[in-house]
Amino acid sequence: MPKTTSVRSNKIKVAGATIAFNVIGYILISILALVCLIPFIILISGSFSVEQEIRLHGLSILPQGFSTEAYEFVFRQPMDIIRAYGITIFITAVGAGVGLILLTMTAFVISRKDFKYRNVISFYFYFTTLFNGGMVCTYIFFIRYYHLKDSLLALILPGLCPVFYMLIMRNFIQALPTALIESAKIDGAGEVRIFFQIVLPLLGSGLATIGLFIALGYWNDWYNAMLYINSEWKFPLQYMLYNMTQKAAAMSRIATLLGIPVEDLPSTTLKLAMAVIATGPIILLYPFLQKYFVKGVTIGSVKG
Repeated sequence: MPKTTSVRSNKIKVAGATIAFNVIGYILISILALVCLIPFIILISGSFSVEQEIRLHGLSILPQGFSTEAYEFVFRQPMDIIRAYGITIFITAVGAGVGLILLTMTAFVISRKDFKYRNVISFYFYFTTLFNGGMVCTYIFFIRYYHLKDSLLALILPGLCPVFYMLIMRNFIQALPTALIESAKIDGAGEVRIFFQIVLPLLGSGLATIGLFIALGYWNDWYNAMLYINSEWKFPLQYMLYNMTQKAAAMSRIATLLGIPVEDLPSTTLKLAMAVIATGPIILLYPFLQKYFVKGVTIGSVKG
């Protein structure tokens, strides 16, 4: 009996320690999540604040003098915003989809140990991450030889196959059991069938993780639009919002030179509203990919 009582008391102590650890862990995680969430709350509340109040008192968690002036300024021409959203979604979907397929197929080839030149080709790709021709040579190459001036392809091709993500995807594929591929070969399956029917279905977490990274790159890109796009109706969302910010800053400088009060012109609130408009869809998309994202980062990490 004393021994049974001792074992039971030890179990109670272990259970109590586990509960205490879980409670402390949840509290710390909740505090950390709140700390990460506060900047987004300030961002949203600042976008609905009055410009003059922000100039006087700065940003806060709650809106200062509720106003939608910044959003009214952005959506003065709503069709332009909708068109820019459409172009950005098209570029992101096409670039991420096609790039993910090309990247995964290349990673599958260089991950195969029975491929004789896999190390040579891997070094060729890796070398491009260390050295490049520079902005001027790249610009001349795309304009003179690819003839991509004022073309949407100029917004897709530069980020179509990031080498870093290709190497991560190679780690995903190398983590798969080689017995699957060998057994498929024995059954007479070709390389294309092995890739699409065996390897690809097993890369769900990797595809979601790398696809999210590539999509974020396309969604946030405005630099290529500045270099290659001239027509306003082809501007993606980020570059259009960048242009609006520059115009608002120019209006503020001109008003200051002419002695016109600029307190009522949206400046800080305009930037915050643009950040909300640009990041909103990505924030809404991330929860659906979170479970794949966490697993994918763990599996695809660089191994020593």
